[in-house]
Amino acid sequence: MNQPFIIDAQFQPTGDQPQAIEKLCHGLEKKQKFQTLEGVTGSGKTFTMANTIARHGRPALVLCHNKTLAAQLYAELKAFFPNNAVEYFISYYDYYQPEAYIPQTDTFIEKDASINTEIERLRLAATDALLNREDVIIVASVSCIYGLGSPEDYKKMVLLTHVGDALDRDAALQKLIEIQYERNDYEPAPGRFRVRGDTLDIFPSYAKDYAIRLEFFGPEIDSIKRIDPLTGHTLKTLPHIMISPARHFVMPQTKIDAALQAIDQEKDEQISFFEKQNRLIEAQRIKMRTEYDLEMLREIGFCGGIENYSRPLSGRQAGDRPECLLDYFPDEFITIIDESHVTLPQIRGMYNGDRARKLTLVDHGFRLPSALDNRPMNFDEFIRITNQIIFLSATPGTYEIENGGAPIEQIIRPTGIIDPPVEIRPLQNQIDDLIEEVRQRAERNERCLVTTLTKQISEDLTTYLLNIGLKVQYLHSDIDAIERVDILRSLRNGEVDCLIGINLLREGLDLPEVTLVAILDADKEGFLRSESALIQTAGRAARHIDGRVILYADNITDSMQRMLTKCDARREKQLTYNRENNITPKAIQKEIQESLKTIYATADETVEQVVAEEGIEYSINETILQLEKEMLEAAQKLEFERAAALRDKLKQLKDTYD
Repeated sequence: MNQPFIIDAQFQPTGDQPQAIEKLCHGLEKKQKFQTLEGVTGSGKTFTMANTIARHGRPALVLCHNKTLAAQLYAELKAFFPNNAVEYFISYYDYYQPEAYIPQTDTFIEKDASINTEIERLRLAATDALLNREDVIIVASVSCIYGLGSPEDYKKMVLLTHVGDALDRDAALQKLIEIQYERNDYEPAPGRFRVRGDTLDIFPSYAKDYAIRLEFFGPEIDSIKRIDPLTGHTLKTLPHIMISPARHFVMPQTKIDAALQAIDQEKDEQISFFEKQNRLIEAQRIKMRTEYDLEMLREIGFCGGIENYSRPLSGRQAGDRPECLLDYFPDEFITIIDESHVTLPQIRGMYNGDRARKLTLVDHGFRLPSALDNRPMNFDEFIRITNQIIFLSATPGTYEIENGGAPIEQIIRPTGIIDPPVEIRPLQNQIDDLIEEVRQRAERNERCLVTTLTKQISEDLTTYLLNIGLKVQYLHSDIDAIERVDILRSLRNGEVDCLIGINLLREGLDLPEVTLVAILDADKEGFLRSESALIQTAGRAARHIDGRVILYADNITDSMQRMLTKCDARREKQLTYNRENNITPKAIQKEIQESLKTIYATADETVEQVVAEEGIEYSINETILQLEKEMLEAAQKLEFERAAALRDKLKQLKDTYD
């Protein structure tokens, strides 16, 4: 097996990592479609994945359910593989409001988006790496299942030339314009070019630290150089270059011409359809919008919302799946789905939400019916296009277990920390008991997390505890991203001793000071008290050596029993390993913000930070990412007014800290 990946790490696999790596690689060699790695929080799952990728020697897609996790994984894998192509592919919108129509109020909301040029560059770098290298790891959010443009068209549109080739300067300029580069002789930036006599400087859309200089002698290429984009100094002399398009949605003019006829014909059919129903407003609406877009496509080969014409432009038939990032991968690649118990349901839900919004637009004359095929892949299409899949989760779901077989366990933590013990206490006087626990930990400068069943209970309990002198705050989905950062900062620095919430405390919070997780009404069987939810919530106490979990319940439900059985088995295995290897548990603090700073440092971006008086730093980029997530969730739920309000708040935040 070819092994183009080389890991750079100061440590070797330990604990359960060696056997997990061995089993995963064996499954990949045996061409197993699905495998499941069940790894507890802090057990080094990323390092296991890195070793599996390196040994297997194939390109890999690492899929995450949100941008924050993607950023962390990208930073970690970039550190493990400094000499390989580790790339980052997430949605490139700083804020995004999809176009939508609300018939009840006759409200049309125009598409409104701000593209982050740095993230767009990283996306283009990802596809460029896939076309030119074999040692590629792409860390992506679920946005990678949306249409991206044909990789075949993308390959055909590259500018490929060698020193000595017969290439006229004007012909080179025309080619760059065709692949969506813009001429700007005064302000260089990725996706632009400038001309000075017989010298052509190209600033690739996917590169930031270099430019390409072509020097012409008559009708041929005299030299090709990689230069510093700021000083113009030569960095390296090259024998040839391949410049990829500046955008993903590019295609040959011949293909555009054929598509224009199909779009025009579909427009006429839709106008006729509305007129037969005497819906003249809709007929006029679709006529004006489509004719404007057609004119833009004829003149410049691009128009706003061009993705809505992806089906006729690509030549697909109605219902055919869109081509996406996964089509850029070679035939044999592996897909690693992180936090699969959350990511898989998200993949399932994206198609239906997108289709519901577009059906309303089509029915009221805002888009042609072919716009319905500008969509994310559905779940079955995603499974078919992927090669071999590794599910990664501390609590694998039904799909992972049914298809991936018996999970490969990774229970031992390199730090030696064991799972927190779980204690069951009666519901009677649970609040009084909780008060005493919070007070004891506050005296030791430790923190507590408490989960309730409803928002109202969390607010009422917070009010009650505040009235008796405890430093408490609640956290739930009605609190926006900016306030959440302030609340978490208050918990970390001791302004708040106890945080009360619902399911927001399950995943994504890395709070090393937390020594107690208390789950109220734990015997109320349901989504918030399922086995998976209980295990994930309890895991918030696994970052501290003295972590503990209390379940307040009068009865032991089936979910509680399964959770207790699993936690006891894990803890026994961890204790045995520590005794046999003479390991003393040692806490290691690791913050999400550090990973995000690494991301932006890699991109040479300055990260604005909010700094608490005590010196604890929080990245403003974390807040922006969280706010953007809320906006997208609101849009997917068709809550467009709320999404628009969040968009405005996001813009205000960016303006404040730019």
